[in-house]
Amino acid sequence: MQLVRAAVLFWTCTVFLFASTAVNSLGVNFGTQASHTLLPTILVKLLKDNGINKIKLFDADSWYLNAFAGTGIEVMPGIPNLELKRLSGDYDQAKSWVKHNITTHLYDGGVKIKYVTVGNEPFLTSYNGSYLKTTLPAIQNIQRALDEAGHGNIKATTPLNADVYGGSVPSEGDFRSDIKPLMLDLVKYLNSVHSPFLVNIYPFLSLYQQGATFPIDFAMFDGNAQGINDQGRHYDNMLDANLDTLAWSLKKAGASNMKIIIGEIGWPTDGDIHANISLAKRFYSGFFKKMAANKGTFERPGSLDYYLFGLIDEDMKSIAPGTFERHWGMFYYDGKPKYEMDMTGGQGNGPKSLVGAKGVLYQDKSWCVFNLEAKDLSQVADSIEYACVNGDCTSLEYGSTCNKIGKNGNISYAFNMYYQMNDQSVEACDFNGLATMTTLDPSEGTCKFIIQIQSGGKRCVHYHGLNTVVGVLLLLMVTIALF
Repeated sequence: MQLVRAAVLFWTCTVFLFASTAVNSLGVNFGTQASHTLLPTILVKLLKDNGINKIKLFDADSWYLNAFAGTGIEVMPGIPNLELKRLSGDYDQAKSWVKHNITTHLYDGGVKIKYVTVGNEPFLTSYNGSYLKTTLPAIQNIQRALDEAGHGNIKATTPLNADVYGGSVPSEGDFRSDIKPLMLDLVKYLNSVHSPFLVNIYPFLSLYQQGATFPIDFAMFDGNAQGINDQGRHYDNMLDANLDTLAWSLKKAGASNMKIIIGEIGWPTDGDIHANISLAKRFYSGFFKKMAANKGTFERPGSLDYYLFGLIDEDMKSIAPGTFERHWGMFYYDGKPKYEMDMTGGQGNGPKSLVGAKGVLYQDKSWCVFNLEAKDLSQVADSIEYACVNGDCTSLEYGSTCNKIGKNGNISYAFNMYYQMNDQSVEACDFNGLATMTTLDPSEGTCKFIIQIQSGGKRCVHYHGLNTVVGVLLLLMVTIALF
């Protein structure tokens, strides 16, 4: 029991829609930190085919926003953390942002917008206080600009990681001591303008960070967990306990009735021993059944609003939190479903399984692999390092889908990911003569050597958040496996 209580105390880890029995209430997060992204028209069709009518974005890219005009799909645009300082210090900048990113989309038959997110998990301890002074002023300026533009029905908020509150049991819930005065001010303001508390909750991250000390059954919803007891209430899953810890924190802050929305929740499928399809299916199957039941929690009975994280894998996400970060999608990079799943929880009228993206165009059936005839192998380690730092080798991690393909397979996988992410350029399959192109699919067992899609947008000029230190650590692990 003490281990379970400890797990609850530290569940607050870093890193959607109206929950009902109808699948058309589903909402998802969609990010674009990928070398190749789906066309907006294909994205919209994918959402509609799966009965998803809400989507949360991490920016306000007009190319994607325009695609939702007239669709009836509710869009939640976002403002990146790097914009907080500018928007907090200059109200005219906030007015300009609202004009160009909100007002322009609100014509008759335009985009349906209910919320705007200002920043993303800005109070993470890993940010070392970088956004503590700018987040609330930025929210206030954006909300003021929305109100003055006649869009007062649209509410500004900020997605917060569950690490902003904690407690050994839910009734002991309170905001983190180092930011408590700020959290009280933030809650007071959001509550006063009827904005929701947007929280990201990840049972997987608790399991990842705590390992064997965290009971995996507590992350699921099948009733197998020993659970915890609190004032006569029994919690058999982490989500309920976490949400009620937040509810108690809000109650102590004088905001007992403040609306709570789960901004992100999901389970990754690669890059870690616990990030796999089997556990993801178990997690989602229980989660969707729970949502369909509309029971809520002890403190917040009834339906819950939530956004799944995420829709599509992103091969350029930062791997600083872990190499699983690029594999959160319920769909692969090309919009193909990863598994069979009924998002209605068995009670809705929507699709009983995930429907793949239609109209996706692929590049040529060409792969880049290790040249077995290469004589000089002195550059293998450097070539692998370059390919992985500038590509994506996360599926080679221990316990991942490509972990058991051997030395030559590892080299080929790294080369091919770099080749595909660089549009199958001839120059991207050289590596000082160590690589060669082939039309024979080198996929092996669970390890899929991809053919990249024709990108729906501009290729990012740098790898978002992938710093050299993290890249080198990943490369060290791959190199150790090779040699």
